[in-house]
Formats: sequence, structure tokens, C-alpha cells
Amino acid sequence: MTHLVYLYVHDTMSDWEHAYLLPEIVSGRFLSSQDQRYQLRLCGRTMNSITTMGGIRLVPEMTIEDIKPTPDSVLILVGSNTWMDPVQDQVLAKVRDLLRTEITIGAICGATIGLARAGLLNNRPHTSNDLAVLKEYCPEYIGDAYYLSKPAVTDKNLITASGLAAVEFAYEVMKKMGVMRKATLEAWYHLYLHKKPEYFYQLMESLKD
Repeated sequence: MTHLVYLYVHDTMSDWEHAYLLPEIVSGRFLSSQDQRYQLRLCGRTMNSITTMGGIRLVPEMTIEDIKPTPDSVLILVGSNTWMDPVQDQVLAKVRDLLRTEITIGAICGATIGLARAGLLNNRPHTSNDLAVLKEYCPEYIGDAYYLSKPAVTDKNLITASGLAAVEFAYEVMKKMGVMRKATLEAWYHLYLHKKPEYFYQLMESLKD
């Protein structure tokens, strides 16, 4: 079976917020089985090329409307300067529909603000860059009681994260996906979070049969 990870690409998108996640699930270097590797699909609002915040030009392979959700597929939404723009409304409408399926959706930084603007965080545990930001910029947001001051939060098929938590975001998504052995994922997480060599050796040890 082909496992797919969809990355929504759009102008000014952050280059770093998916940088810990995609190399692991696409390369498969630390996964518990090579059969769990994911194929990357770039999806856009349209088929037009986009330019990331770092100036990288990307060309979508498909539109976000073309996503066929399955329980083992993942959609990644990263931050940008455009999530408050009405141009994203059709994308957020599609995300609303996808949240009703079994696809896993990971939203980080500005993408969580887009979800809040669409009223998609009003009834489920979540996090973002800051509660005050959501309340100030998203009049549709009334999810105060569900806000958690944590780097990343998983609730069913939705993972949300602060823009300062790319490592925690990757950890929560991979944990949800179940692609690494528990010992491997924990060693990987602590290696990138704490940057201490002992976690590298734990990571290598965890890969042994």
C-alpha cells in the first residue's frame, strides 16, 4: 500500500516548520519498516508555482481539492503570511471536510491561526503561537477553554503546534502515524530537542533487531 504525505504549498510558506518531519518519513531511515515510508505530494490551492519564505520556488503536483483521504495519509499545513487572507478560505473549507475523515492533519504556526479563523478549533484541544493572538485576530474563535499552553497538542486526527516547536510537531505527527518504534522515536526526539550525543547512541541502539 502506498502511504502519502501531502504538503500544502503556498506563497510565503515557512521553509523550516516541516523540516524535521518530512526527511524522516520520506527517507525512512529510522522507521520500523521500510513499508511505512511515505511518498510526498505537493498540493496547492491552484497548480501555479509558489515561492516559499526562503525564496524556494515549488510547483504543486495536484490541488488540495484532489486529496483522497485515507486512514494512513497525512496532510501538513505550515505557517505563512497568508493564512488571514480570504484567498485561503477555499483551502480551509477543504480542511474542514478532511477533518471529518480519518486522514491525519498537522497544522503549525500560522496554519493554526487559519484553522481558528475558520472556527475549526472551537471545540477541540489545541495550541498555537499564543492564545492572545488567536483571540485578537480571529473573531470567529471561541475555543479559549480548549487552548493548551504546550508546544504541540494531538486531538484525534488533528495535531497543532507553535511555530517555535518544529521538533515537537514532528514528534507528535510521527507518534500519531506509528512509524517508529517507541524507543527510536523517544531517542530521536530527545536528540533533536536536547542535542546531546548520548541520545544519538540511544537512537542507533534502538534500530538493532
